[in-house]
Amino acid sequence: MIKKVLSLSIISLTLSFAQLIGPKATVQLTDYDFGNIEQGKIVNHNYMITNIGGDLLKITDVRASCGCTAAKPEKSDLKPGESTQIIVSFNSTGRLGAQQKYVYVVTNDPTNQEIKLKISGNVLAPGSSLSVGKLPKIYFLETQFDFGVVKEGDVVSHTFKFVNKGKATLDINDIKTSCGCTAALVSNKKIEPGKNGTIKVDLDTKNRQGRMSRTITVSSNDPEEPNKVITIYAEVNKASN
Repeated sequence: MIKKVLSLSIISLTLSFAQLIGPKATVQLTDYDFGNIEQGKIVNHNYMITNIGGDLLKITDVRASCGCTAAKPEKSDLKPGESTQIIVSFNSTGRLGAQQKYVYVVTNDPTNQEIKLKISGNVLAPGSSLSVGKLPKIYFLETQFDFGVVKEGDVVSHTFKFVNKGKATLDINDIKTSCGCTAALVSNKKIEPGKNGTIKVDLDTKNRQGRMSRTITVSSNDPEEPNKVITIYAEVNKASN
């Protein structure tokens, strides 16, 4: 009886350990709202899939619901700490009003085998008052930055610059960073038309190794792009003793 209990305990511990070191898929933002979309426009959003587990993550399938398309990921096999992008496109031709579409990502993550991604938006008729009115417009001079090779344990920084190309005050409502390993600081939460702003991003590479990518989601009152995603990359080398 004791041997049986011990055997069951060992099996339980083995399964728990396997779950800890197995593949683990995560997406910082599973829902993306395009805001107002002028009818006829094709809009795109990049979802970042990251393997935060301890084993190889395999993306085996990507399916999109009617009305949107999803490109195959840049990489289907992700080592621990690696990320890849899935580009989702929505064609607003022939559509009007509120829209919701879904993309399903199938992986070998034993606890999350199918990830459900959602895109939404409000399609406006051409020439409507909202589409031609005085609205804010956030525009980043760059949406990606690669730190290159950095030493494990270093904290590296980059400043993204953006401008309000609209005709109304741009309000920065929130900034969300992925995995808790980045910090972002905006220069000003209110940007007047034609004025510039900056977002300083810090990447802490402590206890990280290999290729990594992290995303920062900037939420604003821009009706066309209320959630703008910027991405940072780094190749982290283990610090020498």
